[in-house]
Amino acid sequence: MTVSPIVKGFWDELTGSWQYVFHDPATMKGAIVDPVLDFDLDSGRTATDNADRILAYVAGQGLDIEWVLDTHPHADHFSAATYLKERLGVPAAIGEHVVRVQKLWKEIYNLPDGFPTDGRQWDRLFADGEEFMVGALPVRVMFSPGHTMASITYIAGDAAFVHDTLMMPDSGTSRADFPGGDSKALYASIQRILALPDDTRLFIGHDYRPDGREARCEATVAEHKAANKHLKGGATLEEFTEIRAARDATLTLPKLMLSALQVNIRGGRLPEPEEDATSYLKIPLNQALGQGGR
Repeated sequence: MTVSPIVKGFWDELTGSWQYVFHDPATMKGAIVDPVLDFDLDSGRTATDNADRILAYVAGQGLDIEWVLDTHPHADHFSAATYLKERLGVPAAIGEHVVRVQKLWKEIYNLPDGFPTDGRQWDRLFADGEEFMVGALPVRVMFSPGHTMASITYIAGDAAFVHDTLMMPDSGTSRADFPGGDSKALYASIQRILALPDDTRLFIGHDYRPDGREARCEATVAEHKAANKHLKGGATLEEFTEIRAARDATLTLPKLMLSALQVNIRGGRLPEPEEDATSYLKIPLNQALGQGGR
């Protein structure tokens, strides 16, 4: 019998991001997925409002958190993984291909030779097909590249956290034009996700509320097969890549992308403080980082 974890979503309106806490109802042990560290671009200030909402929920529900999980290095918000792992005393994890993203963005940011690109910023790097436990609930890792080279999906019972592969059905799918992105790989990843049982609940990474509707985060595999605007009717690889290329050509880079990636390839840590005890972000100028990559 498939266990149905209890899932609580937290929406960050500023970035359109969904964060999650899921737990095994039998043991009350849980995990946090894709937490947001607040960042105000105008002032350069960080804050922990989103992460503290998660901590308040965890305490209020009496949950024992065992993992802080990221699905990939995010381009549109800072990760609060380090903040939460330090407060909860638990390991942080991500997929093993994060090292490829680190190497790519180390070059883009021209970071010093000493910057580590071996994933040591996380406690665990998961491989495709690897399983770990949250209480009595087995969680399987599915490598899901396309949006990034490092993206993974966490499958926990009848819930799957699919990050930036799918949007809600009325929004379609996620972009594949970031450095290291690939629409063909994204199509293959989506097909693996849609091969899960039809009643699997898919929890997405973002919702931008088309037509001003309320924010949503969940739809089943069956609902995506029937109604996802980029996939319904069984779109072929060629049809999908054409749809994705046309859509991506209209998109600008996320507002926080160039700030966020240099934090998120560090596992959610700010750059090391300089001699004045202040951390600084480094923004590459005049780089072609969208619509096909660098």
